[in-house]
Amino acid sequence: MSEMQIRKLDEIGRNFVPAEFLPPGKDEYYLRDRQCPKPDGGWQKLRAGQIEALVRNGNFADSWDNVLVTRQFSPDLIKNCSFYGLVRIGRLDEVCLEYHDMAIPVGITGSRIIACDIGDDVAIHNVRYLSHYIIARNVILLNIDEMNVTNHAKFGNGILKQGEGEDVRIRLDVVNETGGRSILPFEGMTAGDAYIWARYRGDEKLQTRLAEITQRQFDPARGYYGTVGEGCVIKNCQIIKDVNIGPHAYIKGANKLKNLTILSTEDEPSQIGEGVEMVNGILGRGCHVFYGCKAVRFVMGDNSNLKYGARLIHSYLGDNSTISCCEVLNDLIFPAHEQHHNNSFLTAALVKGQSNIAAAATLGSNHNSRANDGELEAGRGFWPGLCVSIKHYCRFASFTLLAKGDYPAEMDIPLPFSLVSNDCAEDRLLVMPGYWWLYNMYALARNAWKFRTRDKRRVKTQHIEFDAFAPDTAEEMFTGLRVLERLVARAAARAAGGGGQTDPRSEAELESAGRALLTGEPAAVDKLDVFGENMEHGGRPVVILKARQAYVAYRQMLHHYAVRNLLDYLCTRQGAGISALSRDLAGARQTEWDNLGGQLVPLPDVRRLIDDINSGFLSDWTAIHQRYDQLWERYPQDKQRHAFATLLALHGWDELTPARWNEALDEALRIQQFIRNQVYLTRKKDYDNPFRQTTFRSEAERMAVLGSPENNTFVKQVRVETEEFAKRVEEARKRG
Repeated sequence: MSEMQIRKLDEIGRNFVPAEFLPPGKDEYYLRDRQCPKPDGGWQKLRAGQIEALVRNGNFADSWDNVLVTRQFSPDLIKNCSFYGLVRIGRLDEVCLEYHDMAIPVGITGSRIIACDIGDDVAIHNVRYLSHYIIARNVILLNIDEMNVTNHAKFGNGILKQGEGEDVRIRLDVVNETGGRSILPFEGMTAGDAYIWARYRGDEKLQTRLAEITQRQFDPARGYYGTVGEGCVIKNCQIIKDVNIGPHAYIKGANKLKNLTILSTEDEPSQIGEGVEMVNGILGRGCHVFYGCKAVRFVMGDNSNLKYGARLIHSYLGDNSTISCCEVLNDLIFPAHEQHHNNSFLTAALVKGQSNIAAAATLGSNHNSRANDGELEAGRGFWPGLCVSIKHYCRFASFTLLAKGDYPAEMDIPLPFSLVSNDCAEDRLLVMPGYWWLYNMYALARNAWKFRTRDKRRVKTQHIEFDAFAPDTAEEMFTGLRVLERLVARAAARAAGGGGQTDPRSEAELESAGRALLTGEPAAVDKLDVFGENMEHGGRPVVILKARQAYVAYRQMLHHYAVRNLLDYLCTRQGAGISALSRDLAGARQTEWDNLGGQLVPLPDVRRLIDDINSGFLSDWTAIHQRYDQLWERYPQDKQRHAFATLLALHGWDELTPARWNEALDEALRIQQFIRNQVYLTRKKDYDNPFRQTTFRSEAERMAVLGSPENNTFVKQVRVETEEFAKRVEEARKRG
């Protein structure tokens, strides 16, 4: 049956809301009137002279009685237009609106306008079909084929309107292609919201409550008009349907925008460029989407970008992220994600941010199952290198770097800051724990500074821990220490002719034996062949490289993390000393933390949050976000308390005495100086490479192009930070 209907001409722009969906005593304009209050002086009908001028200028209306204006209305600025239904027009002055050196005269020309409210001093030219929109003041609409809103518009939110069935609800199938972790998108959704919804899937009550909260967040009534905020510029576009557009957005040359909310403000304007097609989604404040990108069923967090033909489908992209050229499907990506190259592919993944996907990486493209039901989970700082291919299921600890290679089987790497390599020649997997600390200090130290610098958000709804050394990575390092102890103990047993993998000792006994070896004579460990366990699904060996050095590195990182945060405590409490520190931060170490979209939260607080959602105490997303804010306000002290417990646990101390504190300060200062030196040396290695001279005719030319490691901005910054750290250490000593 054809969907084409033939109706009377005078029905255009009328009966927008079917009668069965109108409340008693309300007309089809009741929601429109709520969205667009009357201007000062109210609306008034056209005078006879104004109608005569409009007709003389080639304008048509199905009923001039339904064209309402303000007292400052100027009919001379409206030419060759047709009006249907109730159209209300604000003041039009003989001025122009200028944007990017493009000056457009205020007025309305060459357009068909159906049941719209038009604000003061707009420039609407050659809009072939403009229907059911509320246009704010100082807006430019230029050369648009179709711009309309339906009575059941949801503007990208995963809700239902009156009379609709579940089959039309928009869902995002994040992390798993089967839809088993689907979430409902909504305006204002954070990465933390998406994570709780997708991650805690076994809690059926939570799933029901979050769906109910989202549905209640929006009025299900039919008849809301689309809005275009003040100062928007929309030009040379084809189809814009069911789209709410925030103030000061800039849209040019888009092919198709449908069922969207485009958040934008004067301070954080969003922009959409040529050839873009976006359907069923939410665009955050300050986002940029350019050059042929496609996005379908998506949420983009604030200050995020799609460029150069990127495809984002069934995915949540966190704040401060950029994806160019590549394809991203069924993913939940936390803030500060970078993926720039044309031939990379990421699917069915939970990536916890501060990540970088290199060219030709195909992550999760191969399923080790008879169905497309695999998943990938990567902690903060995930960095797969060039031409990396990995299968589902895989899990990686924070700051895992994958070297180039086609990894043949599932992996579970629990050791943070590792370099993982696929040794095809020897048919083995190589894991070097602590690689970043040992050989890539420049990148590691620069990590937090880089992401904070790139954070241009004015409104920081999603809270983000940028520091590489935080409670989550600290606990991973504690796990790493225990893993290395067990593996070294088994390696020693094998070397002595013992049972190795079938070692009958308990985990505690193995850890004690391994600890003694790792803290003893270095040569005793360095000569051992240490093999990983349960890190790859397959029969080939997993070789742990530099186990002893990694063990030392983890301890150094933990010590530095602990003391630095305890110094932060002292800096914010004038006159406080070790006794106050020990009193205020005492308590058992919180060993379980969850990453709510970039915000680290102790697991008991996450459980309490979920319980309060399930009980109805937190009854809407505003209340849930307020809880995030409260947890973030408390986070510095939570982190300091964790740091204090970390220092005691790391050294086996039952209390922090003045002598131990001075010892800890000495060691922390040595580690900070080591960081300073390694930042310089790891950067200098690039300059010492003789092949870097090959394209330069002289050293002077190379210096002019690249500069020197001594003058590197970040190298200088770390030197200054080290001096400041030393001053903080001395101040802490004085307090006793």
